[in-house]
Amino acid sequence: MDTGRYGYWCECWTEDLTDQWPPALLASFDAYSAPQADRWVAIALRSISPALDADASDEAWEWLYEGRIETRRALLRAEPCTVSVTHAKTRITWTIRPVLFLPLADRQAAELLVCAYGFRPRLRE
Repeated sequence: MDTGRYGYWCECWTEDLTDQWPPALLASFDAYSAPQADRWVAIALRSISPALDADASDEAWEWLYEGRIETRRALLRAEPCTVSVTHAKTRITWTIRPVLFLPLADRQAAELLVCAYGFRPRLRE
């Protein structure tokens, strides 16, 4: 029986610092190694750095050159990590958390419970 696999759950959030909008989840990623998790953040930071203001770009490159090593070490110790940059009135935050990915039940060969067939999703209006 498969009991799961250790990995990292990664998310990217934006936050409007003027409090006009609630934080928004932009992306998520399931990584199966510390290098894969911090590489996801590194690729995102390298991709957006040309569009950031000077201070935010400096924050991004500081993490890429200095902070990334500490992030990797923390992940290998199974500690959660956060990387943030602030551009104008928006904070962009990447979080990486150690997790245990559980296998999903295979429903192909199994008969579902009768109540499962009564569920009908509603469309939002």
